[in-house]
Amino acid sequence: MDLNVLISRLIGICVVGRSPSYRSIPSVYRLIEDRIHPGENVADNGQNLRPNATTTPFDPTQALQLVLASARRPEKTNRRPKIIASLCIAACDSALGRTLTPRWPVLRVRDNKQTPLRVVEAYRDLLRSLSPSLRETMSAKVANANRSFPLHPFHSNPLQSREDVVAAVASLLEPLHGGASPKHALVKVGSTGTRFDETAAQVEGYARPLWALAPLLAGGSTYAGTDKFVAGLVAGTDPESEEFWGYMEDQDQRMVEACPIGYTLAIAHKDFWDPLTDAQKKNVETWLGSMNDKDMPNTNWLWFRVFANLGLAANGAKWDKERMAKDIKQLNTFYRGDGWSNDGPEGYRQMDYYSGSFAIQYLQLLYAKLAADTDPTQAEEYKSRARQYALDFVHYFDPEGRAITFGRSLTYRWAMAAFWGSVVFADVELPAPLSWGVVKGIWLRNLRWWTTQHDIFQPNGLLSIGYSYPNIYLAENYNSPGSPYWSMLAFAPLAQPASHPFWLAKEHPRHIAVRSAGHSFLLSSGQSCHYPLKNTQAKYGKFAYSSAFAYSVSTGSYTLEQFVPESALALSDDAGEIWKMRRALAADSQIETHDDNPVLVSEMNPWPDVDVRTYLVPPAEDSPSWHIRAHRIRTARALRSAEGAFAVYGSRAADGRNLVNLDGSVALDASIPEGCTADATAAFAVSPRSGAVGIVELLQQERKGSILLADANSNLEHARTVLPTVQGVLDGGTTTWYVSAVFAVPASVEGWEGSWEEGWGRRPVVPAWLRSKIEKQEE
Repeated sequence: MDLNVLISRLIGICVVGRSPSYRSIPSVYRLIEDRIHPGENVADNGQNLRPNATTTPFDPTQALQLVLASARRPEKTNRRPKIIASLCIAACDSALGRTLTPRWPVLRVRDNKQTPLRVVEAYRDLLRSLSPSLRETMSAKVANANRSFPLHPFHSNPLQSREDVVAAVASLLEPLHGGASPKHALVKVGSTGTRFDETAAQVEGYARPLWALAPLLAGGSTYAGTDKFVAGLVAGTDPESEEFWGYMEDQDQRMVEACPIGYTLAIAHKDFWDPLTDAQKKNVETWLGSMNDKDMPNTNWLWFRVFANLGLAANGAKWDKERMAKDIKQLNTFYRGDGWSNDGPEGYRQMDYYSGSFAIQYLQLLYAKLAADTDPTQAEEYKSRARQYALDFVHYFDPEGRAITFGRSLTYRWAMAAFWGSVVFADVELPAPLSWGVVKGIWLRNLRWWTTQHDIFQPNGLLSIGYSYPNIYLAENYNSPGSPYWSMLAFAPLAQPASHPFWLAKEHPRHIAVRSAGHSFLLSSGQSCHYPLKNTQAKYGKFAYSSAFAYSVSTGSYTLEQFVPESALALSDDAGEIWKMRRALAADSQIETHDDNPVLVSEMNPWPDVDVRTYLVPPAEDSPSWHIRAHRIRTARALRSAEGAFAVYGSRAADGRNLVNLDGSVALDASIPEGCTADATAAFAVSPRSGAVGIVELLQQERKGSILLADANSNLEHARTVLPTVQGVLDGGTTTWYVSAVFAVPASVEGWEGSWEEGWGRRPVVPAWLRSKIEKQEE
């Protein structure tokens, strides 16, 4: 049956209570357009069935959601069939990429008492009439739009104003009460385990949300559930309570949670301290003070004890001034210059988000505000460091609001932007061009990007462990289900009233600096975790970390598909069963200058008789979408090698099937653009969701390109990915040079669909200085 006739029948069945004619069709469309796009103009002259050209097209995801919502409202019986009909049509239209033609014939239906069942039957007839490929297209869209539970309110928040941010915080806090213990001292967010005890895990669930609640209250806003958090503090610090948290011991996780509690007492004491009885205040004082004589890790943790004492001091309670002074002195030894601090003493090689948003820079600025009168010299020093740090850290964020994925604990999500919030909290004016409008734009765009990540919550409305979706492969051994609420650090600007220049400033429309080819990325060498962190080679050892192409972690210890050498060189000495990637360096990395450009140089020894020296060359002006990696490999043993570019979304847009077929075959459709291709020295993948990525060997003639179907859930952002790689074989007792060039253009770049082919075809050449080293066998 003709598609037009079937859709017309669908309309005819669903137009209830009136003679079905094409004149009624525009009103049906207006009804649903008003629901989806309120306030937008819709053509209503009876000639057109679609909105005018300025109106946003139907979204099948929204359409199906409204179908379900309408079906759950029996009181709207007279309108429900119209809505369902229009939504079905809209979903079909969008899935097929069609534009409905005006003046469709409509079949008359005598029975005006139709039921939703008739609608379903008509929709089923419509689906049966389509070709198998079109039906698969539609089913893929339905599958991608399908949800097992409604979207969290956070995802519909526009996050434009202070009021929007207050509402976002409330929407994040409210589901926590469902996991609260009877006296609210413990909050169970999930059931997975961690390296510390379950009580401490549930203390996380209680304490970490205070990072957002405290500034909300300090800034003059209110939250209806505040009394429950106050009750939790009372019960958790009372040694006679069955919900007592327990006093702190050496290296205790409770020390971490003492930090947001101390912060809360310092800025929201009117709600959390003043209402307490003397006995209750004494309990809080004793519990926080129990950490002052305990051993702590020589890392950012020392800040947690500082804030416990700050909170007590702010309220006239007993605190340890000497202990706090010693901790600050030790923390200052972590400083390395230019605004940057290491996450630990000299010898540690970690300058990740803990150096900035997650801990050190963030807490330095909070301290600068809270200790401005008692420690003005140190407070001003921390502000000075922040001004320097900001000029570097601004490049971690791209115009879409995404932050570069690098390092551990990325399950803290929007805490990656918390540094900018602490700047507002401490009222620090940054150097030009970092105006309040620029800071506001970076901060809000990051929060808004997270509203587009629809799979970050559990069905109960609580945050999950993961990044863009639940992912235990990413998790650290210290990530309890409550850990993701460290993300609430980001909401520090709420401590400032609506009259603050930050809130009054117009959001800067774009980032002040866009990295090469439209995304921000780091070329990295020299960092590693000082203890055996899970997937440390992925979190610190890669050659490049991008804001547009999130990094991937290993899912197992067998085969390349599980190791996923994304932005890494992997080596195997057992024919490809077990692989090694860069985890720790053989010596400190160096920056050399060639052709007036910096080049990052590092070495690694995956085995005692294998030495790899790597040169990372940033993009050049004539090849802005490319960076070069050169590797000099000396090996006494036979090796296989595999080097990956960035990972790309691994499903086809049309039907949802894998970009790489199960038999390993690949195809590229440049008109979409979508697909993969590989040859003797190169591999390339492109997806409308990710963009275009490729890798090519510039020197060797036998380094075969291939597309790796990465293990599911290995990538932080996409659950299904493919990875362009080049692979080779190295004989024992040889020295070999590889020179690979990596191409990357994210889908967020305007016009990328029309430029990627030219960019991929315009490959860089081996720089003259590098070719000279290779020919002369120089280091």
